Amino acid sequence: MTKKQIYQESIRHFLGPVVSLLDDPDISEILINGPNTVYYEKSGKLSLSECQFPSENLLNAAAMNIAEYCGRRIGGKYHSMDARLPDGSRVHIVVPPSSRVGICISIRKFKKATFNLDSLVQWGSLSEEASEFLRIAVRLHKNTIISGGTGTGKTSMLNALSTAIPDEERIIVIEDSSELQLNQDHTVYLEAQPPAPDGSGEVTIRHLFVDSLRMRPDRIIVGEVRRGEALDLIQSMISGHAGSLTTVHANTPRDAAIRLETLCLMSDVSIPVYVARTQVASAIQVIVQIARLQDGSRRVMTVSECLGLDVNNNYVFEDIYKFSFLGLDSEGRVEGNLSHTGYVPTFSREPFSHGLDHLIYMTRNIFQS
Repeated sequence: MTKKQIYQESIRHFLGPVVSLLDDPDISEILINGPNTVYYEKSGKLSLSECQFPSENLLNAAAMNIAEYCGRRIGGKYHSMDARLPDGSRVHIVVPPSSRVGICISIRKFKKATFNLDSLVQWGSLSEEASEFLRIAVRLHKNTIISGGTGTGKTSMLNALSTAIPDEERIIVIEDSSELQLNQDHTVYLEAQPPAPDGSGEVTIRHLFVDSLRMRPDRIIVGEVRRGEALDLIQSMISGHAGSLTTVHANTPRDAAIRLETLCLMSDVSIPVYVARTQVASAIQVIVQIARLQDGSRRVMTVSECLGLDVNNNYVFEDIYKFSFLGLDSEGRVEGNLSHTGYVPTFSREPFSHGLDHLIYMTRNIFQS
């Protein structure tokens, strides 16, 4: 057996009380709040399970085994840890005294991406017309931001959008923890690395971004911008690396732009606020805003174009598509439509000059020659 296979078996042994949840393909997250409380997410809804760990010691053994597999430390001065299970599932661990309920282990299960924009249409997350629009926008190398809260499906949307990238393009994917799975063969995956126990060996998103610019990318995809690497991404977008895709935590397109602006200011490069705002406004072109609704479904709420800044230096957005809430059906599921607002984006003629008019079917009211 390989080292990976040995740890896979040992981790499953220590996580024995929740193995049934790990093996359920419909469960996306497992949340262990101390030995006696385990929640899981299924179809977008959280439920309390009957699973329990016999003792805090067994739960601690599971945490230590995961840390050993990843070559990291947990406990003492290391109050938390990010890791990945042998199957690719993402794990975050917090230990006492930082956690008052005992050891907390959050597992976001790894699922091999087998869906695309058409799959999101089938699930009701996206309309067929909006799907065609986004496919063309990606082909036009429009810098696209996917904005949403925690658990809204930003990574899934990013995976789906990436399927619109032509196979002949060279793609560099940069992530804190690898989750994206692109279909294109010419994809290079770069993953940040935490520092070793002695503080050495840290590789940040910013380090990898600098590397990526020297690797002749046609596309740069950043799984999520959280820190000062936003400035590197924004500057690359306005200096010849168009067509970038990334996600950001925000509840509206305007909040997403302000969030990116704030992250740019967190860089070790000192720039005035107005410069950060101007660069963000120049860089981002399309924002896809997604949300998780009351029935647990994940929907695209708006697809917007950023038109830069107005005379008062405020971001200007125009919604191209907007979700209209119609009510709940007899089973409590949200009913609504993602429809064209009537706004025609500034790049409406570009598909014809790029030879992409053969992709236009349902969006002829938007893309006009």
